[in-house]
Amino acid sequence: MSIHDTRLEHDVANLPPSAFEERSHRPEPAEVELALGTAAPLWTQLVAHVADRYPPIHELWHFAGDAAGWSLRLKRGERIVLFLTPQKDQFLVGVVLGDRGLVPADVLALLETAKAPWGNGVRLRVSTPRDVRAARALAAAKMAH
Repeated sequence: MSIHDTRLEHDVANLPPSAFEERSHRPEPAEVELALGTAAPLWTQLVAHVADRYPPIHELWHFAGDAAGWSLRLKRGERIVLFLTPQKDQFLVGVVLGDRGLVPADVLALLETAKAPWGNGVRLRVSTPRDVRAARALAAAKMAH
């Protein structure tokens, strides 16, 4: 599968926020599963894959502000591997990659069009197993360097 077959987003200003927007309430696992609906098994698969492939992984919920809401950070030490933002029946996977010279060619081609303010960052909408495979490729690109 090529990463070019994915639905990557570069314009984060137009992305819908998290399903969880209340600053004072960190999402509970049952609430996340309910919000994700049909995408809940995909979330679980991706989190398990990252934890198995790049241990030790720590899960840290983070409130990014009123416009973005809560997201889950999958961290290895101080390094964030992926950001996962729960939404209704889907979730967003965010990744910020390093120096363009170290990014695989298929991912680099997508980044050439990115205008993300934080660097080589992209977000992927995940609602199918195919999307999970693309998210795994993004995690691999991140952890390769």
